[in-house]
Amino acid sequence: MRAQAEQRIGQLYPKITVSAAMVAERPDLAPLQGQALTVIAWLWARTVRSPNPAFSHAEVPLASTFVLSSKAGKGAYVVPVLEGEGYRFAVKVGEAPAEAAEGTAAGKRGGFYCLLSRSPIDYQYIRSEGAAGRMGARLMAIVAEGARGRIYLAPTEEHEAIARKAAPAWRPEVKLHGKCRVNVSNYGLDTYGDLFTPRQLVALTTFSDLVPEAIERCRQDALAAGLPDDGLGLDAGGNGPTAYAEAVGVYLAFALSRTADWGNSLSRWESKAQVPQQLFGRHAIPMIWDFAEANILGSSTGSLDASTQNIYKSFVKSSAEFVIPGHALLDDAQTQGITAQRVVSTDPPYYDNIGYADLSDFFYVWLRKCLRQIFPGLYATVAVPKAQELVATPYRHGSKEKAEAFFLDGMTRAMHNLAEQAHPAFPITIYYAFKQNETSDTTGTTSTGWETFLEAVIRAGFAICGTWPMRTEMGSRMISAGTNALASSIVLVCRQRVANAASVSRREFIRELNAALPGALDEMTRGGVNSPVAPVDLSQAIIGPGMAIFSQYAAVLEADGTPMGVKTALQLINRFLAEDDFDHDTQFCLHWFEQFGWSVAGFGDANTLAQSKGTAVTALVNAGVLESSKGQARLLRWAELPPGWAPETDTRLPVWEALHQLIRALNHAGESAAGALLARMPSRAEPMRALAYRLYTLCERKGWADDARAYNELVTAWSGIEQAAGEAGLVGAQAQFDI
Repeated sequence: MRAQAEQRIGQLYPKITVSAAMVAERPDLAPLQGQALTVIAWLWARTVRSPNPAFSHAEVPLASTFVLSSKAGKGAYVVPVLEGEGYRFAVKVGEAPAEAAEGTAAGKRGGFYCLLSRSPIDYQYIRSEGAAGRMGARLMAIVAEGARGRIYLAPTEEHEAIARKAAPAWRPEVKLHGKCRVNVSNYGLDTYGDLFTPRQLVALTTFSDLVPEAIERCRQDALAAGLPDDGLGLDAGGNGPTAYAEAVGVYLAFALSRTADWGNSLSRWESKAQVPQQLFGRHAIPMIWDFAEANILGSSTGSLDASTQNIYKSFVKSSAEFVIPGHALLDDAQTQGITAQRVVSTDPPYYDNIGYADLSDFFYVWLRKCLRQIFPGLYATVAVPKAQELVATPYRHGSKEKAEAFFLDGMTRAMHNLAEQAHPAFPITIYYAFKQNETSDTTGTTSTGWETFLEAVIRAGFAICGTWPMRTEMGSRMISAGTNALASSIVLVCRQRVANAASVSRREFIRELNAALPGALDEMTRGGVNSPVAPVDLSQAIIGPGMAIFSQYAAVLEADGTPMGVKTALQLINRFLAEDDFDHDTQFCLHWFEQFGWSVAGFGDANTLAQSKGTAVTALVNAGVLESSKGQARLLRWAELPPGWAPETDTRLPVWEALHQLIRALNHAGESAAGALLARMPSRAEPMRALAYRLYTLCERKGWADDARAYNELVTAWSGIEQAAGEAGLVGAQAQFDI
């Protein structure tokens, strides 16, 4: 199939010959002169007309970076060269200068600047140009295969002209909907066809057309091999040559749709790994300013060959000898009967977090083009059906309130159906791994998708009898890079609530929480038989034991006799994360940090707070946690604390100081150094761990991501630090009997 595609569109994917002119500018290319190199990717920067009237004739680049390779010892970067009233791109090798990392970007919120005039280009201007269809692209560099790694070359007019000659005969005109429109549609990308370059559309369409041809070729081969012909296809339950060939076609279509994830104009170039990155690193379609156009006919990442190999490897790893046959059925969760008397584990939709059906259109348009003849019923619609999808999507229902009502009603029905059919001997397990922002309802109160989901579970007749935190989320995934994304999934363990469940008062409910939650919280943070729950997940995990108490009753009654809502119950449960029982100096630091962070504030404020906490500003300065001068005061960051600190000789050692010295040791010298320090102050271990959790929760609430990350990393590494402390031995402890 690839060979057939190369015959049809190979002229659009030429090799690049290293010319004498290239060598004159880049002497390091001399050994390659005259060689024709296979292109891995063409790197483009989007362009708009300069907003400066003097240069309005020029389309200037919107480049988020000029760095091509940040791999140690193999650096490469783009250098824009101004020539009169125009410019060109050159490529240099070596470590990139600091300014190359920013490209033509003018800061996170500042947009870009004009390469020719340095005039600012704000996002409003870029949006207007994109909406008017005036956003273009300029070839910035070419990445080619070398004998010992990537070769980065300056763009050539020939290669740019070839790309612009591509004329697709078909393009997917399905419009982007919902969250898919949040970003890219601001810049004129309104249909799925707009997400691809003309050359990418030609290539993907060519391969789509070749899938039916490959199916027929497979069918003929199967007939020639003597496979009994039942004349039935896959959709009809066939088991002969036709069904066999169509099954091969399905996997070829999978490979093609996987290729589309890399083969679009929103695929960024990863300078460290030196490969294109797929569009869907997270459940969204983000705008990308400079993108990598992979060579679909090549063999590197982003090619059809690489996608096919990926699917083939899955077959090799799953030997048929060990494969257990499975069955996939499609049904409505609100009315299905599949789960009757069965063990059920389910991962339901997460309110409005992910627009599953909207995002699926990206792949559906290509799968439909390949497989519509095989599965006419499955691909009967132009786009993925969306109306009955159980997510809270305002654009489908007219408002947030109606979307929430739709979700609550549907989820309650689905959960009630599960509860009615549940096997009495086994619990139902429900996965969740999401955090929700608050949304206002018509009464002015606040509710979240999480509360709405819990409300549905409890209304359905379930009692929550446990929670199991499970590490399921990769830290390397795009959504967690630079954020405090969840590290775990939490599994709700549910059973049907007894029919004659009692009601209790608010006071009795709080009494039970007071008795149960401290132990549960200690178990979660200490670890017990399981790993400790990461701080980023703690506010979710603590819900389980609390909701187990709440959901076992028919109702928890407020003082006026009305049933307590899930929101109030969650507030009562989460207050246990805010309790603190630390020394006076640490209490001062904690409350000062909550109010001022690391910022400077007045001495009077510090003095008043210190008095209320039973300490003094001078004592805090002497303790080494506060700086005070000229009528001002501020907390010292962990990076400012002195190295070589000795806890054994510190006459005033608040938990705050001990914790931040431990963070300093971990960041500067790793777990071994942190463990050695912990071994010298064993009595501070539990308070430090508790304070780290407390501070993480505070930073998360405040939106202080960098600070939150420091506390999260410490707790995540706690087991290793404790092990290192044990190996170092406790200072002052007797290691053996002195006989």
